Amino acid sequence: MDAPITPQELIRPWRTATLVAGTVAAIELVLLIGAATFLLAKPISRALHDRAATTASAPAKQRKSAAAKTATPVKHVVVPVAKPKLTRAETRVIVLNGNGRQGAAAQGAARLRSFGYAIAGTENARRQDYAATVVMYRAGFRAEGLRLAKDLKVKVVGPLDGLAPSALRGGQLAIVIGA
Repeated sequence: MDAPITPQELIRPWRTATLVAGTVAAIELVLLIGAATFLLAKPISRALHDRAATTASAPAKQRKSAAAKTATPVKHVVVPVAKPKLTRAETRVIVLNGNGRQGAAAQGAARLRSFGYAIAGTENARRQDYAATVVMYRAGFRAEGLRLAKDLKVKVVGPLDGLAPSALRGGQLAIVIGA
């Protein structure tokens, strides 16, 4: 007669079978997730791209109304602009190269001279990564700064930021040439 089977011998094959089955299931899960990502990523990406393109090409009125639904209203304050006290010839401007291209400040100064502005000097700005051209004005010369910005079609105008009035070399305005 055969020897009786111990409980330990009965459990061992089932334990091994359970571990193998669990490992196979885990591998299948990873493969299914990978396949789903691969198959769904492109259609989702296309749908997002198409929606962004549709929104961007929509008339401004529609975009504005969509933005108004989600954004909080902003009050615009109109500040009256005084007339410039100085003529263009009396307005001294320091021209700073803020884009890192060699000769940008000199080219900007030449353009300002063609409008009749006096140049207080040209030099490099502390940073060379300005994305846009910026006009800055000393206290009391906001109107002159706005006139210069209008002449050059510059959209960013503000008071001196990061520059001491002494850095203007006796001038009233500074222009940082951006990219």
